[in-house]
Amino acid sequence: MISLSQDNVTAVVNSGGVPIMLPNILEEELIGRMVEQLDGLLVTGGGDIDPTLFGEEPHQNLGSINPARDRFEMLIIQACLEKDIPILAICRGCQILNIAAGGDMYQDIYSQKNGELLQHQQRAPRAHGSHYVDVTPGSRLAKIAGATRYKVNSYHHQAVRAMADGFTAVGTASDGVIEAFESEKHSFVIGAEWHPENMALAGDEYSVRLFDAFIEAARGR
Repeated sequence: MISLSQDNVTAVVNSGGVPIMLPNILEEELIGRMVEQLDGLLVTGGGDIDPTLFGEEPHQNLGSINPARDRFEMLIIQACLEKDIPILAICRGCQILNIAAGGDMYQDIYSQKNGELLQHQQRAPRAHGSHYVDVTPGSRLAKIAGATRYKVNSYHHQAVRAMADGFTAVGTASDGVIEAFESEKHSFVIGAEWHPENMALAGDEYSVRLFDAFIEAARGR
């Protein structure tokens, strides 16, 4: 079954976009035809990612995976990167974006990343910012937000580890977890580890600006 949270739909609509949910298909010819119809690609959150996609065996703390979704998202992301279609990738979406471009990830930050970590699976309401992200001054994300430090929500136990070539980490939590990255080679490719769709609906100005910038980039194609 294919599903999409209403918050993703509403965030896109509120910023002036028209969202269309894409089916998980694996035929590359059909994916190519699908991409020709897109002005932008929003890659949403979800379950864990198959570690064999980046050359690892499953960790004992790996959660449920959806191999068909993983494969579809890899293919459509790669096609969109090739055609420089704007991409905003959220939580799981930013992880699969990085993998599709050649990077890798932590299967479970709590057991694989050194040091004392923040609570990245918050128990607060979804629209509540639970920890801060420090954003690189001068980055696209900093220019969009108009700030270099702000609070975000957090619902993940996996995270980006090694960045793909051409991608740069531009946002980190105080424990060193990569929270945001962007492409140096594309007109608009941003990955965010938090869920701006939830925060945007609650009126968070930084999240609203991120969706506004994404839709504006899509409109400019």
